[in-house]
Parts: sequence; C-alpha cells; structure tokens
Amino acid sequence: MYWYDHDVSGWGYVWMGFGMVLFWALLIAGFVLALRYLFRVDNERRAHPVPPGAEHVLAERFARGEIDAKEYADRLAVLRSATTG
Repeated sequence: MYWYDHDVSGWGYVWMGFGMVLFWALLIAGFVLALRYLFRVDNERRAHPVPPGAEHVLAERFARGEIDAKEYADRLAVLRSATTG
C-alpha cells in the first residue's frame, strides 16, 4: 500500500518541529505587538508635537531679551487684534 516515500522521515520531523516553533513565535509576537499598539500612551500616538503659538514665541523672545517691553506690547496687541478681527 504505502511505499517508502509517503512517510515522514527524520528530516521531515525536524522541519515540522521548526515550522511549529516558527508558527507559535509569529503568533505570540503578533499578539504582543497588537497589545502594545492598542494600549500605548497618547503621547506616543502623536506623530509630531504641536508647535507653539505666536504669542508663546513672542513671550520667549521677550524672556530672552531679544525685544524690549514696548516692542513686546506692540506686537502682542497686533497679534491679538489680528486673531479677533
């Protein structure tokens, strides 16, 4: 009925065992990656940080001493009038 080429030989068992280990490793790795993707923190989800606003940049320049108080007040008034009107 069955001849010698139909049964699994020694190397067949080795490849079958290797395939089973590889299958379970990929399955567990996929499960772990899916859990990490689902339960990551919101900071990690944000691809790019939100750039600071114009008023924040102006305040930083004033704090570093690049502009004086009058120039800061004038530019701040211009920024606030441009956003409201």
